[in-house]
Amino acid sequence: MVMITRALMCAITLLLSLSVEAQQAPSVLLANVYEADKVNVSEYLVSEKYDGVRAIWTGSQLVTRNGNPIYAPDWFTEPLPRVWLDGELWTKRQDFATLSGIVRKAIPIDTEWQTVSYMIFDMPDATKPFSQRFEDYSRLVNQLQSEHIKAVEQTHFNDNKQLSLFMDELIAQGAEGVMLHLAAAKHSAGRSDALLKLKPYFDAEAVVIGYVAGKGKYKNMLGALKVRSSDGTEFKIGSGFSDQQRKSPPAIGSTITYKYHGFTKNGLPRFASFLHETP
Repeated sequence: MVMITRALMCAITLLLSLSVEAQQAPSVLLANVYEADKVNVSEYLVSEKYDGVRAIWTGSQLVTRNGNPIYAPDWFTEPLPRVWLDGELWTKRQDFATLSGIVRKAIPIDTEWQTVSYMIFDMPDATKPFSQRFEDYSRLVNQLQSEHIKAVEQTHFNDNKQLSLFMDELIAQGAEGVMLHLAAAKHSAGRSDALLKLKPYFDAEAVVIGYVAGKGKYKNMLGALKVRSSDGTEFKIGSGFSDQQRKSPPAIGSTITYKYHGFTKNGLPRFASFLHETP
């Protein structure tokens, strides 16, 4: 009886430790916004910005950047080694809603996950510059030889004109934008100029704090979200929602991503439009 009790206690302790681990946000690098007059493009490596779900492989578990577990099928994660990897779960361009639906399921569906790729763009190591980490993760992915695990290509440009031509070509094909990694930067956590994003529009995150009821064709549905940005600014977002999202809007307290085009004279995001809930 004592042995059984100890076994049960060990199992409970293990489950609790795993639960705590899953809720701890990993130390990830976050991007600042690219500003042409402040950046020497030749110092960066550039890749496509994949509109997917950020996924960190801890060496044993796939989690979101906020530390929430991602319930991928065993076959999906089985090839991954016991090293820290950073990337995006992705299906194809302009397919975020479908991808998010796949990734959010607590019980994964194999046929859905067979359309998903793990696009690895970093192999975090605080002792190595990104240029070396790029070589490391590319070599690793090549060794794994798994069709759904892919290395994100990095390209070097000498000036902003070359960068703009590259991005314009990607945008024409349906891409979201580009990411710039400072080649000499060692990995560190938090928002930094070591990682920059460049898109045809700006985007940011905000927390949902309330709702505005819809009118006319949106009667008995969501009219707009009341949100609060990280700097405490409160404003409303009334566009970008599907009818289904207006019927079942993001919960109060959840984080959403929105796009905007600069700021008004009052400091509010101009033409703010809902993009998606942030996993």
